[in-house]
Amino acid sequence: MAASIVRLSLRLSGRKTGIKSCNPGLNPSSIPRKSQSRAVVSTPSGGILPKPEKTPFGLFRMTVVVVPFLYVGTLISKNFAALLEEHDIFVPDDDDDDD
Repeated sequence: MAASIVRLSLRLSGRKTGIKSCNPGLNPSSIPRKSQSRAVVSTPSGGILPKPEKTPFGLFRMTVVVVPFLYVGTLISKNFAALLEEHDIFVPDDDDDDD
């Protein structure tokens, strides 16, 4: 299952990168997978494309993404622990080993 997903993603990424075969009679399935993961860096006329724009990923953006998901994760785990304790599936012992 996982191998088929990887193969499908490689096929889709190979179509978008604009890979052209040197030999027109070459079957695409016989091309090694590593050669299909190249990115397009030149135009059809041979010019080099400019570097892509990078969006800065600052501390504020990271905080906006991470904090809500951490909060939701703690709520889910707290509620699930309460559910387990309510149904006596996992109840910690109240034994105090004070000698």
